[in-house]
Amino acid sequence: MDLYEHQARELFEEYGILVPRAEVADSAKEARASAARLGGRVVVKAQVKTGGRGKAGGVKFARDPAAAELTARQILGMDIKGHTVHSVMLAQPVDIDSEFYVSYVLDRSQGRFLAIASAEGGMDIEEVAATRPEAVVRMAIDPFEGVPHKKAAGIAAAAGLPASAADTLTALWSVLIREDALLVEVNPLVRTAQGQILALDGKVTLDDNASFRQTRWGAQGPADRHEADELEAAAAAKGLNYVKLDGEVGVIGNGAGLVMSTLDVVAGCGARPANFLDIGGGASAQIMADGLSVILSDPSVTAVFVNVFGGITACDAVADGIVRALESVRLTKPLVVRLDGNNAARGRAILDERAHPLVEQATTMDGAARRAAELAHAA
Repeated sequence: MDLYEHQARELFEEYGILVPRAEVADSAKEARASAARLGGRVVVKAQVKTGGRGKAGGVKFARDPAAAELTARQILGMDIKGHTVHSVMLAQPVDIDSEFYVSYVLDRSQGRFLAIASAEGGMDIEEVAATRPEAVVRMAIDPFEGVPHKKAAGIAAAAGLPASAADTLTALWSVLIREDALLVEVNPLVRTAQGQILALDGKVTLDDNASFRQTRWGAQGPADRHEADELEAAAAAKGLNYVKLDGEVGVIGNGAGLVMSTLDVVAGCGARPANFLDIGGGASAQIMADGLSVILSDPSVTAVFVNVFGGITACDAVADGIVRALESVRLTKPLVVRLDGNNAARGRAILDERAHPLVEQATTMDGAARRAAELAHAA
């Protein structure tokens, strides 16, 4: 489960990480009152569980409480990558000297945690890694050793961060381990003109398997519950084995084991699965249409991955089902299909003949997952 930014900063404060003073508001009127309490001039930030808020207009400065009210009114209700803004966080502005990027993330492919850090924070770290890979430091973390101060100092030095960032790196590791997180990220971590190290933003993803230990976050926000409940109810009404997840890649597979493996492979490619959907042994046109309909109605989905291994149900029957489904469902997001097993070649030929502009094929599960992740991130 992803936390909202204001929840992440709450955790950071508890572990001794400095953050600017801030308050959360659900209405423009509340935003005005919060801005007044915070000194007048504030940063107004949309609270949604997705990145790209600044580019979408969801992060703005307000010079006084009246401007904060107007800005909050503009941001509340916005749609950012399929997420509706129901609340905003107002934070005191900071006099920034330098910006950095730091995170700890579970590397599923290697079965370990990685520390990732860069002296070039405040921007898309994927873009920095792609264009200037030398600017991003990746360091494996031994879970038994953790990140004591000496290790943290080594990470900071390797990435070109100030030595004073070491305490923050150690505290972030504590957040990761004690809160059962899969990802803890700060972008940007800043050094102020006064020399303080502050977390200006925060992203935390918790392991759903440990939710029984993290009961404080057990209940999702009203908007999250409403969205998930609606989708799961719609799927149940169609007889689909569907579970809503917090991600951007919709997944359809035949067989629970294959679907579970698909979720892991998608996550290993740097994307997050948006759902579990097992269509079982029969992939009729109606089942495919129903499955696609539910997944495409999820606003967080930006790409769909259909992964089928033909056994009792042949791949050509599955491909025929997909083609017929496309006649009744308007495909608005890219669809990557991987067919293998019984009559796979014939199934691929059927899809090639249909030649839908948003449908791509891949011959391997890894290749299909990578392509789905690329398309999801490009959306």
